[in-house]
Amino acid sequence: MSCNKVKCVVWDLDNTIWDGTIIEDDNVVLNNKVVDIIETLDKRGILQSICSKNDFDLAMNKLKELRLDKYFLYPQINWNPKSEGIKNIAKSINIGVDTLAFVDDQEFELDEVKYSLPEVLLINAKNIKEIPNMPEMNPKFITSDSKNRRLLYQNDIKRNKIEEEFLGTKEDFLKSLDMKFTLSKLEDEDLKRAEELTVRTHQLNATGYTYSYEQLYEMSKSDKYFILMAQLDDRYGTYGKIGLAVIELGENLWTLKLLLMSCRVVSRGVGTIILNYIARLAQKNNVRLLAEFVKTDRNRMMYITYKFGGFKEILSENEKIILEADYSKLNPMPDYIEVIEKEELACIS
Repeated sequence: MSCNKVKCVVWDLDNTIWDGTIIEDDNVVLNNKVVDIIETLDKRGILQSICSKNDFDLAMNKLKELRLDKYFLYPQINWNPKSEGIKNIAKSINIGVDTLAFVDDQEFELDEVKYSLPEVLLINAKNIKEIPNMPEMNPKFITSDSKNRRLLYQNDIKRNKIEEEFLGTKEDFLKSLDMKFTLSKLEDEDLKRAEELTVRTHQLNATGYTYSYEQLYEMSKSDKYFILMAQLDDRYGTYGKIGLAVIELGENLWTLKLLLMSCRVVSRGVGTIILNYIARLAQKNNVRLLAEFVKTDRNRMMYITYKFGGFKEILSENEKIILEADYSKLNPMPDYIEVIEKEELACIS
């Protein structure tokens, strides 16, 4: 875990966020050092949640009273094993358990999580003050998307609730969102976010490749590469910069070296849309379009995205697969989303 950046910190409550046991005495005392750390992590784009053996209403009311409830996504406050709660948090956020840290004051609870989820970074509450300085808690860049990450996820929670209550088909719901999918050439101001996406995105990353800020800068200035950035917005707000494609440009052949999407947009169908867009660009430029796919333990959905996008497998070597776009099988762009092409794309269109 030492080389992984933490995406979500899961906090215990009693004798961790506050001093005392709330079920025994409602007048618990807030640990002010913890509040500073919670605010610091939030500004760095690290998500946070709660996993506590407690009465849900009692604990949540106290968090609201302390004005801390807004910081925590999908709190797990019940009497179940904490490893179960942590798995639920990872599933709800749609991130791997190996990107979670868990803070608790009880060795027994830390050991229970260690036994069931050895990938989780465990932190004893007595070492709380060390958290902000841990390398796992310090992202290389803090972008506008990362600063707003919690709010972006909270908007997603609202959307999901609206979708659950929506009386109609999936396509009708997507139409009701008034989505706008903006595609633009990677610019210098997006380089930090682009690197962040390659480092943070695992499930919806077709190759698992990561690129540094410097590599992305060099490619963005080269006529041998074209890098596409995608942003998604709807009537409820922005999802942020959520997609990236790196295309190697040959005279008669283009190769998709990287295609990735944020896990937050997995249900919006944008992976197929960006593939469709790139394939049409390649067809317009009279070149073949290949795509690399490298199998990992998490990214099978991206292979399915390629197949739905009209790509066929032409070569397989160990974990690496080469696919080619079949232009005769390109689907029309869906009518539930408006695709906006920025002016700077005209040079390749």
